[in-house]
Amino acid sequence: MDARAWDERYAASDLVWSAGPNQFVAAECADLPPGRALDLAAGEGRNAIWLASRGWQVTALDFSQVALDKGRILAGDLDDGDTDGAIDWVCADATRWRPTTTFDLVVVAYLQLPAPERRAAHRIGFDALAPGGILLVVGHDTTNLTEGTGGPQDASVLFTADDVLVDLADRDLEVVRAGRVERRVDDGDGHRSEPARTAYDCLVRVHRAL
Repeated sequence: MDARAWDERYAASDLVWSAGPNQFVAAECADLPPGRALDLAAGEGRNAIWLASRGWQVTALDFSQVALDKGRILAGDLDDGDTDGAIDWVCADATRWRPTTTFDLVVVAYLQLPAPERRAAHRIGFDALAPGGILLVVGHDTTNLTEGTGGPQDASVLFTADDVLVDLADRDLEVVRAGRVERRVDDGDGHRSEPARTAYDCLVRVHRAL
């Protein structure tokens, strides 16, 4: 899907994704000291808003201006003063963007693209890290197509933790976590499924070498 198609999708409903952060992003980042964060392919900004509420200065980047505009509204609706001015909303393509600063944390959550575009985004995210910075990638795992529920039904945009590590094979990094994780899904999560089924995601957390 191109930016126009995503604009249409985001315009067609109040929220495409949930207002709260992804559970794995929250679990992996809850104990991190705040700094500068990049939410690459931020969508409506649920992870960016959560990070900003915890003291991070966040760049929320997506190629859908409609999604970013909705994120601004959502941030305003939820704002209790903690996120005011803490999020920079940037409309750009995550596979082509070039940062002008570095980040302590880069989050790439559910950016499901064919392998060449996925690799470009992951490398851009990693290269945007300051020394010692953290790249966190969460996505629909390849095995979810046959073993799980929901998510894209196109195998070409699914990937594994090993695929992410191959994307970054020539980078100087430390692997902290890389593997498949389970996510419980009920009828309220936007999936056409029976309550409380299991979806399979991949999760990769790497640190850029100092």
